[in-house]
Amino acid sequence: MHIAEGVLSAPVLIGGATITVAGTAIGLKKIEYQDMPKIAVLSSTFFVASLIHIPVGPTSAHLILNGLCGIILGWASFPALLLGLFLQAILFQFGGLTTLGVNTATMATSAVFCFLLFKGLVKSPNKLLNFVGGFLSGFASVFIAGLLVALSLFLSGEVFIPVAKMIVIVHIPVMIIEGILTGFVILFLQRVKPELLEFFHQ
Repeated sequence: MHIAEGVLSAPVLIGGATITVAGTAIGLKKIEYQDMPKIAVLSSTFFVASLIHIPVGPTSAHLILNGLCGIILGWASFPALLLGLFLQAILFQFGGLTTLGVNTATMATSAVFCFLLFKGLVKSPNKLLNFVGGFLSGFASVFIAGLLVALSLFLSGEVFIPVAKMIVIVHIPVMIIEGILTGFVILFLQRVKPELLEFFHQ
């Protein structure tokens, strides 16, 4: 779901950059030294997972894992995903530097939204609710990110409407896969390392 250079209009680029700067500032304010390994691991996981692209027409589908980042990191998802996207842009030309703000905003905003909405389920003593919270985080984060990408393209010109629709449609299988994967990861973490799910400084 990386948006390439030269596609978006200036107002959309400025809006995305503004959201990313604000979200990153909030995220950095909440981070303490002992949080750094957790953030580094999840930023690396996001970086690797979204490198594997499957071409679908004029767009492509890939794992994102922003829901997993969101449910564990909360607002710290902004700096974590910003770093991953920056490295992808300069090392592999996925997305770009001018669209870095918009790409981060779409990924991290959906991650934080899912954190705020589903953290209660993830922290529940009920394992079924843990899985449901993880599934909803994985599913909804991709869905919301897809809608935000589609909205960014729509606001940049009607010519992009067909591509915007395709982005959401081709990511439906990804939503389901990420939901299941995130649900099982949450169950695993609850069993072996529940402290990772302590929502620090939120």
